[in-house]
Amino acid sequence: MIKHIAQWVSDIKPSLRFLLWVTILISLAFTGLHLWQHGAKVQTDILAMLPKVKEDPLTDRALSRVESQLANRIYIALIASNETEAVSAAKRFMDSLEQTSPAAFDDIQSADLNQGEALSQYYFPYRFKLLTQKQTQALSQDQLPQMILSTQQALYNAFNFANSRLLTQDPLLLYPDNIMAMVPKNQLQVQQGILLHKQNGHVASIVMAKGINSAFNPDAQQAQLASLDNAIQVTTHQYQNIKIIKAGALFHAAAATETAKNEISTIGIISLVGVIALVWFAFRSIMPLLIALLTLTTGFLFALIGTLLVFNQIHLLTLVFGTSLIGIAIDYSFHFYCERLQHQTLSASNTVKHIFPAISLALLTSVLAYLSMGLAPFPGMQQVAIFCASGLIGAYLTLILAYPLLAQSPLPTSKKQLVLATQYQTMLTRFSHGLSHQQLTISLIILFAFCSYGLLHLKSNDDIRQLQQSPVQITQEENQVRSLLSGGTDNQFLLVKGANEQALLQHLESLTPYLQKAISLGYLGNAISISPYLPSHKQQDESYQLQEKIYGKSLHSILDDIGLDDSIAPALQNAYLNARSQYIEPDGFLTSAGGKSLSPLWLAPTAKVSSEVKLTQTKLAQTKLTPIALNQTNEFGTIVLLGGIHNLPALTQLLMPLIHNNGPVKLVDKVADISHIMGQYRQLTLALLAIALILACFIFSIRFHFKLALIIVAVPTLATLFTLAILGVVGSALTLFHALALILVFGIGVDYSLFFAEAQKDSAGVMMAVFMSACSTLLAFGLLAFSNTPAIHTFGLTLLLGIGFTFLLSPFIHVVTKGKP
Repeated sequence: MIKHIAQWVSDIKPSLRFLLWVTILISLAFTGLHLWQHGAKVQTDILAMLPKVKEDPLTDRALSRVESQLANRIYIALIASNETEAVSAAKRFMDSLEQTSPAAFDDIQSADLNQGEALSQYYFPYRFKLLTQKQTQALSQDQLPQMILSTQQALYNAFNFANSRLLTQDPLLLYPDNIMAMVPKNQLQVQQGILLHKQNGHVASIVMAKGINSAFNPDAQQAQLASLDNAIQVTTHQYQNIKIIKAGALFHAAAATETAKNEISTIGIISLVGVIALVWFAFRSIMPLLIALLTLTTGFLFALIGTLLVFNQIHLLTLVFGTSLIGIAIDYSFHFYCERLQHQTLSASNTVKHIFPAISLALLTSVLAYLSMGLAPFPGMQQVAIFCASGLIGAYLTLILAYPLLAQSPLPTSKKQLVLATQYQTMLTRFSHGLSHQQLTISLIILFAFCSYGLLHLKSNDDIRQLQQSPVQITQEENQVRSLLSGGTDNQFLLVKGANEQALLQHLESLTPYLQKAISLGYLGNAISISPYLPSHKQQDESYQLQEKIYGKSLHSILDDIGLDDSIAPALQNAYLNARSQYIEPDGFLTSAGGKSLSPLWLAPTAKVSSEVKLTQTKLAQTKLTPIALNQTNEFGTIVLLGGIHNLPALTQLLMPLIHNNGPVKLVDKVADISHIMGQYRQLTLALLAIALILACFIFSIRFHFKLALIIVAVPTLATLFTLAILGVVGSALTLFHALALILVFGIGVDYSLFFAEAQKDSAGVMMAVFMSACSTLLAFGLLAFSNTPAIHTFGLTLLLGIGFTFLLSPFIHVVTKGKP
């Protein structure tokens, strides 16, 4: 059938084919222009490549809440030799950031001086429902005399904050200790509204800010970096001894963007220069070079527009991967001109007709290989699949439609390159037939032993942190800042769930001892929980009942012991009795001045947060993302942020009584969840590779006899096994990116086998074309192997090995088809 299609295509006049090709290009150009004017863009967010983890609605909301609160935040530490300079430098830095026009950051702050006062004012009416753990223990054990003694000592302390008004409403001064207990214990101090950390004779002031737009947006990224650079220059000019260190996603994103841009230009330029050198070496003519460049340009146009049509955006890393398209799309030009060089009497149209079957099968296998990559859970890798598949289709159509008219000029008569190709094939034939049975057996045993050793030692590692590796300086500075912030907050957090508000708060209270133990054991640096601020009704009632021992019959004697006027007793008792039905409620606290900063940690059912969800839906609609489902979040939840995690497995084991069997606590670890999905898709991709090999064998057996079909498929199969064996020997852990690269080893490698099978005995032109194709492909993917991005490096290295082995093995098909010399 494929021959009939070739005949039908060749019957169309070259001028009509060329006109069709031009029409397609013009249509694509207008389509691309329309897409760009209507929101198509370049995406630089590395998170856009990550798999989408399916979670329950409450967990999804928690993840979105954490990401929205922590994303785009930067942390700046200004290290000085004394406190005065650290405070002044921080204020100068904050002023400079605030004065930037247009503004790149908002929520610029250090310490909130008003929060303590706001908390004190809010909780005071509920003082009879509050007790610290120490106060609860003292009252439970009837230690009133000791509490009275502590109060008396406090009254005589010159630095005590007690005043007459507070004493008349809280005679044992319990309330100040309750407020102090709510403040997280850390090494930070506050001076003039600035957070300070003192260590080793130096003082570090901490400044925090949130980017107005995403740090992964190129324009916002540049604006934020410019604003920061200006603030740093202004501050260091005035305070020359200040050292400034930074932390935040912005700096990782900027480094990734810069790396990707450099690699796009470097890899693309070197690949292009290499292709030009190959074409000139082979054909010594300017026309093949121009036609090759035209093929690449057309392929890139198809790739770009095809990707934008499907995704409406193109990831920067897609362009990095996509530079390898140069080494594959050019193959069609190589095969055409090598065939013309060998058969110079054929016209361009007849040459296309002659190679049409092999080219078409090659396109089919390569496109299927790329589209198989699209089954991976990474939007970025799905883009690579569409990008490269579209580019190959563009190059193929250029060969079929444009070459018959544009590539008719004669080639130089020298066939030196074909002679070299023939000599190389002859050498392989003599080598293969010159091996004795014993030598062949020993060689096979050595290869089998090598492969077995490598495959048995092959391990896997699906950690998503391999996707990007930031420069050492950025990582070191981030670790320093996290240390100053007592660990900061990590990617993992706890989600506590409850059927109603009070059940949730009780679950949260049961979690607190576990967190305290984890911190004391060194598993955890800190935890930010809403629990100290929102005691459950049950705990409030218990605290209220215990204070009966103060405001009941003993109140008069307590006032006498402290030295207070007994006349205030009735008012105190009335206030105590009136407080029985008053409770600290989540809604009241989270909307207060003291609690609004903690409100993002609280997750009410969707019915109570409809306005928030509608706003989220609007933003998602604007970015063309999937809206959040609104009909299943009936539980209450709260987020507990974790910082300075030193031993996650031990922490998980410690929390297991609250986690197992769908307990009220869930450890949300997006990194682990995505890594698990990567492992599943790695296994699926390798299974798909095995299926593709079987299907290819079946398809090729229709075109060739079954034995030759097996040999064609055996070439990429052996190349894959040898590549995996080497990875095992050198200790490189297998990842999804290795598996995706092996799919391409099959897709590209089987092309080489197909061309040799189609050519059979007359294969000098094929040998030359395969040599040039392999060189261009190895050049493109070999450069990817030197990428600073681990995922790209892994992808390129695997292809470098796989295509190299395929090139070495595929000519032996010529030996099979030709027979002994």
